[in-house]
Amino acid sequence: MQTTSKSNSASTSASVLMINAQGIMLSVQGQDYFLSYNRIPWMQDAPIRSVLNVQMSGPEAIEWPDLDVDLELDSLRYPERYPLVIKRNELDFVGL
Repeated sequence: MQTTSKSNSASTSASVLMINAQGIMLSVQGQDYFLSYNRIPWMQDAPIRSVLNVQMSGPEAIEWPDLDVDLELDSLRYPERYPLVIKRNELDFVGL
């Protein structure tokens, strides 16, 4: 699915090119990016229809509204600058 919006006479778009067992290939503003499920694990079990529903969220971000997921384009261009970090709190370890 492709979403196009007009902003200051420039066309910006985001679309899913491919979904496979390793991740998702996106085209955003004419650039292609592969998002590995290692980097975006929350997308691995998402319904295909929801993954295809990607759109621009301003000039420098994309979003999947059905999944409540937003990504800055900078994180696609430079993934090494955005390591995945899980922060835990003491409530995560409460025994049953």
